[in-house]
Amino acid sequence: MLYKSERELIITTLQRMVEIGLVVNTAGNVSIKIDDHYIITPSGVTYEYLVPADILVMDGNKKIIEGDFLQLEIDKLYKEPISLIGNFPYNISSQILFKAFENRDQIPEVIGMFQKEVAERIVCKKGKKRGILSVFLQAFYDIEYCFTVNEDVFTPPPKVKSGVIKLVRNNRKELTVDEQKFKRVVKTGYNQRRKTLRNALKPFTLINESEIEHLLHLRAEQLSVDDFIKLTNHVGQNRNK
Repeated sequence: MLYKSERELIITTLQRMVEIGLVVNTAGNVSIKIDDHYIITPSGVTYEYLVPADILVMDGNKKIIEGDFLQLEIDKLYKEPISLIGNFPYNISSQILFKAFENRDQIPEVIGMFQKEVAERIVCKKGKKRGILSVFLQAFYDIEYCFTVNEDVFTPPPKVKSGVIKLVRNNRKELTVDEQKFKRVVKTGYNQRRKTLRNALKPFTLINESEIEHLLHLRAEQLSVDDFIKLTNHVGQNRNK
């Protein structure tokens, strides 16, 4: 839930919060300050920091652990759902989101700061900013752009603005088509994003082509998640195999 006031508060209600990177100030309720905005979580939650250092510190319900998030086996480390938060390293931010996507039932909530261009791309529903990861995430998460963070709040200031986005697991438990085929169709369409889908999907046979004629003359960036699901339902074998 996003509250508009003198400050914007992003409320997380999950009972376990995992932050990638250290937080500077915590007192009472866990409160992570980003510019004039705060992420607030109720007191009594289990709070963990993932940091790249040889330390393991226990402090009440707060724990600092060493680890590479991209290498963690989430389902073995956490038995209950977690909220993943952080000012994510921009060079691996997309990989972090792919990891969340792969563990979406274990990570039903993500609140993170990204390079503004990446944040806008993840939120975008249609258009040139949209990409493969946007479609994958939007299939299983409701995503909102929360606010922009300007360069001057960092020392030294970066050359780009940042954006904070929030992802919350939606009600879709699974796709109505084979997920691996869905991924292949999305990737194939976007890997040749300047082509219409009729041309981009030439490596595949199409089933009942007339039922998806209205989609085939479009480009990948023009399709919604539901459009891609429908398209996948009409894609057959790969001709190159």
